[in-house]
Amino acid sequence: MANKKKYTKKPAQKKSSNGWIFLAVGIVAALAAILIFSGAFEGKKDTAENDIDYSGQPFLGDENAPVEMIEFGDYKCPACKNFNEQLFPVIEKELIDTGKVKFYFMNYAFINVDSERSAKFAEAVYKELGSETFWKFHHKLYEEQPADHGAEKQDIFTEDKLTSILAGVSSESDAEKVKAAYTKDAADKAFETDKDLVSELGVKSTPTLFVDGEEFTGKSLDDLKKMVEDAAKEKK
Repeated sequence: MANKKKYTKKPAQKKSSNGWIFLAVGIVAALAAILIFSGAFEGKKDTAENDIDYSGQPFLGDENAPVEMIEFGDYKCPACKNFNEQLFPVIEKELIDTGKVKFYFMNYAFINVDSERSAKFAEAVYKELGSETFWKFHHKLYEEQPADHGAEKQDIFTEDKLTSILAGVSSESDAEKVKAAYTKDAADKAFETDKDLVSELGVKSTPTLFVDGEEFTGKSLDDLKKMVEDAAKEKK
């Protein structure tokens, strides 16, 4: 179980699902990606030191990785789908699989009613079936997100749809087990924990990354890698 890390608290701003645009600029030895942020911070802001509690959160990577990275996302967010399909594989290959980063996913479900439903269902998957199945389901949800314009405003991830998606990556019996737990509100506490953290951190868009408690506001993958390297150096 990870230790608590320091983060810088930022005031909450208007919600948006279009905070990031990810562009794949070519595949040579590995995929390169550029992250462009909208709504950049201006001027100095008041700061306060607090702690992030990572306990009980789903993660990928070495338990002893020196740096913690969080993605705040919404399963109905098109930019999150883009992140999951284009940039995450690079982060996984270069930062997670190499033991540099312990990668967490936390919910910022605000786009539609099925944003919250899918987030809670995924939390129930993690609670009932563990980390491996959670991550399979997590990635499959983004694959199943419709590409149609405006689909994020439609109630697509119904309870039956989520159960069917889970059965496809696990089994019918596992899916029914999770559905029963979800129906009994077994994942509500975990969902509320993420919601409270979103508020405390002032997360304003999805996807948003934090590295060892500090929001990533760079513009490229190289900026992200440097932030991870700097965070690791501070541990030595």
